[in-house]
Amino acid sequence: MATITAADIKRLRELTGAGMMDVKKALTEADGDFDAAVEALRIKGAKDVAKRAGRTSANGLVAQSGNALLELNCETDFVAKNGAFIELAQTLVEHAAATKPGSVEEFLASDLKGTSVADIVAAESAKIGEKLVVGKVANIEGDIAVYMHRKDPDLPPQVGVIVAFTGDADVARSVGMQIAAMRPKYLSKDEVPAETIEAERRVAEQTAREEGKPERAIEKITEGKVTAYYKDFVLLEQGSVSDDKKSVAKVLEEAGTTVTDFAHFEVGRE
Repeated sequence: MATITAADIKRLRELTGAGMMDVKKALTEADGDFDAAVEALRIKGAKDVAKRAGRTSANGLVAQSGNALLELNCETDFVAKNGAFIELAQTLVEHAAATKPGSVEEFLASDLKGTSVADIVAAESAKIGEKLVVGKVANIEGDIAVYMHRKDPDLPPQVGVIVAFTGDADVARSVGMQIAAMRPKYLSKDEVPAETIEAERRVAEQTAREEGKPERAIEKITEGKVTAYYKDFVLLEQGSVSDDKKSVAKVLEEAGTTVTDFAHFEVGRE
């Protein structure tokens, strides 16, 4: 039986990213044949990726480069702060900034150094030993302000916001903080789908009737519920977190600043 040295184990771990026990086992079964051990670990990694398909990737990070934002998910916070995982996320978001994909599916199919993004993620998943998933990717046009938030100082950012704007960059960044805190879905009322508002009206009317409200009051109650929906989910209609007496739209107007678009990702949230 061939002698397996600590140097062999270290070299194989650095090359494949596999765990200590897997490396030892591969070298032993290959009777010290380094190339055979590498191949065995790659085969094992591919099989493990398939096994992980049903597992949940609820951890991860948000990365930003240029006008792009990307969420990369993993299974544990241990991997979320792993250097290889963080490096992968940065490589991917830089690629997203350069290629401007229209969807996650388009991004995964795109070519990065001769390999699809999907294959790169799968290969890194095999090395790290957890299911890795590109959760979201976005690009927005224009000058941007960036706000990245760490929920835990020991972890990379798990909340990221990019804001396209004209005007004052500091004001735009404060709007990024507003978005991170208040999680609006839309920039303006015009962006809210008509069917969404109609659904809100139906629910409000039916609820008011079931609560026995007077018929003459139902229309006013319904409009109040719709207004409340706008204030909850439309950025420009929200109350400003920096000045609770003003809306975000009013704060921007007074600062001579216009927000034209935004993207907001938060690990673990839709």
